[in-house]
This record gives sequence, structure tokens and C-alpha cells, in this order.
Amino acid sequence: MTNDFHHITVLLHEAIDKLDVKPDGIYVDATLGGAGHSEYLLSKLGKKGHLYCFDQDQKAIENAQKRLQPYAEAGQVTFIKDNFRNLKQRLAEENVFEIDGICYDLGVSSPQLDEGERGFSYKKDAPLDMRMNQEAELTAFDVVNTYDYHDLVRIFFKYGEDRFSKQIARKIEKARQEKAITTTGELAEIIKSAKPAKELKKKGHPAKQIFQAIRIEVNDELGAAEESLYQALDLLAVNGRISVITFHSLEDRLVKQLFKEATVIDVPKGLPFIPDDLQPKFSLVSRKPILPGQAEIEANNRAHSAKLRVIQKIRK
Repeated sequence: MTNDFHHITVLLHEAIDKLDVKPDGIYVDATLGGAGHSEYLLSKLGKKGHLYCFDQDQKAIENAQKRLQPYAEAGQVTFIKDNFRNLKQRLAEENVFEIDGICYDLGVSSPQLDEGERGFSYKKDAPLDMRMNQEAELTAFDVVNTYDYHDLVRIFFKYGEDRFSKQIARKIEKARQEKAITTTGELAEIIKSAKPAKELKKKGHPAKQIFQAIRIEVNDELGAAEESLYQALDLLAVNGRISVITFHSLEDRLVKQLFKEATVIDVPKGLPFIPDDLQPKFSLVSRKPILPGQAEIEANNRAHSAKLRVIQKIRK
């Protein structure tokens, strides 16, 4: 990891070990980030194995190119600068139509949170941005200053699950009538002003859920994750696996429901047996999500909400 891209990988061994990596397999890291998962996965591959790494953040790509240089020189890794919702298309361009496993580490990476100018954090005053892909058009500034009251309430409830969504949307609406809301600091103060005193005394920053909601909206995180996961299921070879790390309830609910849909069948009543064409093609590797241990949580606070779910393709 380079000095300007500091990232502690969450559930490092669990996420990759659960892929049951084959030395000559074809694998994908859908969320390259700090390249921790990629580096560990590559250490398990032989000369014939290959890893394709996706990230829409140019800084993440540049960091990984340095960190994974020996594997790149050996021709074992390919970097793809794109949103993972374009998984199938970009892999097809590499003549890859089947994979043995794929890892997702959803959400925002530590370097993105820590870079003040990226505007992800309510702890650092910076321009409202929140774009994971710096070439994308929609920014947090656009959401905060151009979305009408009803759209703000919708995303605050849907993606932030904040029970003061209406009050916060009204405060934003009123504040921007006087002047545009341009920084994370301004927005955080507006959010705080919309909440009652007893709420502000609770543990955790009062702006956390609203910042999460805006970030998800700006990057269409849930929509992209859903699209990509469906494509990943389709790309898997028999015995191939998908491991997904989530960091909040919305992500985890999406993955849980999608995996349930893939592993449970609706069998008509009265059938004496289940025909092969009605048998599920996938099975859960573990029924319950895998959680970080206490030592990892103590070493890295961002691991406390992480959950890992893994699914395997069992038949064509």
C-alpha cells in the first residue's frame, strides 16, 4: 500500500479464503480499493491464474499498480477502470465469459473518506462532492441544492433511514433559499440544527445517516451493486463463489435477498419430486453472515459493522 492511499482491508482472509481459490482460476476483485483483497488473492494464484480488478477511482488504480507490480509484470493481473455495474461487458472485452470467483467490498473506501477534498466526510469541511468516479456528473452539491423537498425526503428515508428526514429536508430547503450550500461543514450544521437536543446527545454523529444517503444517491451504489451481483451470478462457473462484504443494513439486505432468491425455489404443490430444471443453481456457503473478530474491530473501527456473505454455484 502506498503512503498516500492508506486503507486497512476488512475481513481480508475470510473474504478470499471463502472463495476457495484455485491456483489456475479466473477471479475478479470488483472493488479494488486499497488492493488488500487483490494482493492476498494473487498470492494464492499460480502462473496460469488471473485476476481482473475493477475500480472507478483513478487513485485506487494507480496505487494498486504500484502495490501489485510484481504480479502485473508476471501478467497475472488486469486493471479495469470502470464501475462494476459494467462487469459483463468489460470482462467480455477481455474475452472472459466465465469466472471462478469474485469478491466485493461494498461502500466507500478509507482513502476516499480520509481525503477531505472528496467531500465524503462530515468530520472534515470540504466542497460537497462525494463522487467515487471523479469524472461523473452528479455531485453531492447538485443533490443538496437542486433536489426538491420530496426527493430529499425520499433519499433520506430510503438510503439514510433517518427519522428526522422531513425536518432536515425543510431546513436544507430554507437554507439554500438564502445561498447555495457548498461545503460538508455547512450541511452538517444544518442537519444538526434540524434535530432535537436529546437526539444530538446520542452516540454517533447526527449527520452520519444523511451523508450516507447522499453518497448512495450520488453514486447509485445500491443500483450498481444489484446489477453487478446479478451479472456475477450469471458469470460463475460451477463451484465458483461470490463473497460480498457490506457495511450497512441497506447493502446487507440487498445481498441477503438476492442470495435468497438464487438459492430458494418456489416448488408447485403436489410434485412427487423436484425436477432438475427446478433445482436451485446456487447454495449459501454459510447460513449466517461472517463477522469480524473482536481483535479486528479493536484494530480497525470501520470493521465493526462489516458482514460477509458467500454464495456458490452448484450446478449449470
